[in-house]
Amino acid sequence: MPKRINRAIELLEQGQPVYYTGAHDVSYEGGKAIAHTWADYIALEMEHGAFDMRGLGDFMRGLVDGGPTRSGHRTPTVVITLPLDGSGEDVVRANAWMFRQALARGVHGVLLCHAETPGAVRAFVEACRYPFNTAGVGDSLGEGRRGGGGQASAAQMWGLSVADYLAKADPWPLNPDGELLLGLKIENRRALENCEDTARVPGISFAEWGPGDMGMSLGYADAHDPPYPPDMVAARQRVKAACEAAGLYFLNAVNDDNVRGMIDEGVMFCATGRSGESAAVLGRAHTGRTMPV
Repeated sequence: MPKRINRAIELLEQGQPVYYTGAHDVSYEGGKAIAHTWADYIALEMEHGAFDMRGLGDFMRGLVDGGPTRSGHRTPTVVITLPLDGSGEDVVRANAWMFRQALARGVHGVLLCHAETPGAVRAFVEACRYPFNTAGVGDSLGEGRRGGGGQASAAQMWGLSVADYLAKADPWPLNPDGELLLGLKIENRRALENCEDTARVPGISFAEWGPGDMGMSLGYADAHDPPYPPDMVAARQRVKAACEAAGLYFLNAVNDDNVRGMIDEGVMFCATGRSGESAAVLGRAHTGRTMPV
């Protein structure tokens, strides 16, 4: 039986990397169809895709009705990107309603795009937390600003009572009992200059360097895939080092040829891209994973 709502967190606690896939049909039928995905979590892209909260709610219901997963979890983990950026605290505060909307529909995590400043990241974490969950609140983090109203619908998706949802809907590992994953895309030159400080904001669990946008920021129209020029290699190494220093998990693309090496390097969030399931199969064998897919 699963020990957690969030399958990705359960695997990370076991020292196992997690693998994700995208979902292109954000509807009830799309959720039901992907409920038994080979992936550990589903990345929903609403940064550039349609901001469709009705579709998201239907998608989550489809996951529930199509489940449980073969590992016994009610649904795969769902992590969403949203159409706002972390260019500053004021920008995040003004657009925090997007986090509330997505969390109310039962997602298990949020990835903040273009996380440029520590203030923006603090505002992000605070927007995703209830004020009565106080782990880490102090000099580096203010109290949560997530309000009441969406907890009943989210609790239903998680299969919990409202009281249990309120206790568990908090960032992990800041709260060891939390079930939310909050991540950062450190994906432009401005974000890179602050990455050591942003990575240290409490409440974040993972980060990536976003090669597509990082490349554009450094002057390359299309440098998403390797081999990378030296300045992009340096950017990746700086973000990875910042993650290691802050105790964050690092997200990076993997494929059949490099997945073992990436894992040995310390990559724990694996974007399999075109390789899809085959890279995950190789990676899981490499780490001796036992949890059913």
